[in-house]
Amino acid sequence: MKISAAVAGASGYAGGELLRLLAMHPGVAVKTVTGSSSVGRSLGELQPHVHALRDLRIEETSPDTLAGHDVVFLALPHGSSGAIAAELGEESLVVDAGADFRLESAGAWEEFYGGSHAGTWPYGLPELPLAEGGRQRSRLKGARRIAVPGCYPTSSLLALAPGFRAGLLEPADVVIVSASGTSGAGKAMKPHLMASEAMGSMSPYGVGGVHRHTPEIEQGLSWAAGEGVSVSFTPTLAPMPRGILTTATARVRPGTDAAAVREAWASAWEGEEFVRLLPEGQWPATQSVLGSNYVHTQAALDPRTGRVIASVALDNLAKGTAGAAVQSMNIALGLEETLGLTGGGLAP
Repeated sequence: MKISAAVAGASGYAGGELLRLLAMHPGVAVKTVTGSSSVGRSLGELQPHVHALRDLRIEETSPDTLAGHDVVFLALPHGSSGAIAAELGEESLVVDAGADFRLESAGAWEEFYGGSHAGTWPYGLPELPLAEGGRQRSRLKGARRIAVPGCYPTSSLLALAPGFRAGLLEPADVVIVSASGTSGAGKAMKPHLMASEAMGSMSPYGVGGVHRHTPEIEQGLSWAAGEGVSVSFTPTLAPMPRGILTTATARVRPGTDAAAVREAWASAWEGEEFVRLLPEGQWPATQSVLGSNYVHTQAALDPRTGRVIASVALDNLAKGTAGAAVQSMNIALGLEETLGLTGGGLAP
């Protein structure tokens, strides 16, 4: 029998991407989709690209509606998952695509998000190398609750974690700049996301260390380094529907050469299906990973300044959100980790 799944927040971008991937997953049957203002409408009306599930009707998002499924995906606004998850039993694997359970520090949550901290769940970035050895994958096996990483943190952690785990990078003076497509801001109408405002233009936002993903990036890099890492993070809005290109730089420790950098990144991603280190001299491009769960990365040493420059391209809705959720589900339920996720990117 197939795994029964429910998706809350089915009308949004993250919910739509989850449904697209789950509809192609050979081991999952989506039984329930929920929303708020869209209750009663057909999924085909709201997510017309998910052909296989077009006849499902949007139901109210409530614990009663979501209960009884093998897996429940929560693709809800930040701060909305905690109360619902608290009412769901351990018989359901709950995978939260929001931020409610990502942070270990209640203080960081209150500072960057406001309100009460709902708690901390295992972090759904399987490939993340840890300072004590192993990877985050081991913490997801058999889990009943999983927090999917943010899209910016996913790209930032995959960019620099190899260098921190190998002990090559200094934990201070880390600078990360990311460009994201407009879908990263969600589906709600906002003037600055209108085509006439966003197309043909780029702009930074969340400048000055105030973006909500900053503590999550520092948390994950600290797990890889085995010590506290401080980060200056600046996101930018790019004129494209989806995709993230992150460029990260950090000071190297004395004695680190280009060969050591290449070895650290190659060793970190050897054997990983979804994170690919490109050949030397080839740099990531968002188009190469569009619509896929794959990540392209590259790193180089600038010997003049003593800094590593690492770049990552991923699809913010796939590996950055929904793909990570499905990948984590596969691990937690003992399925093949790559099941339903090995489709390539779209080009041109």
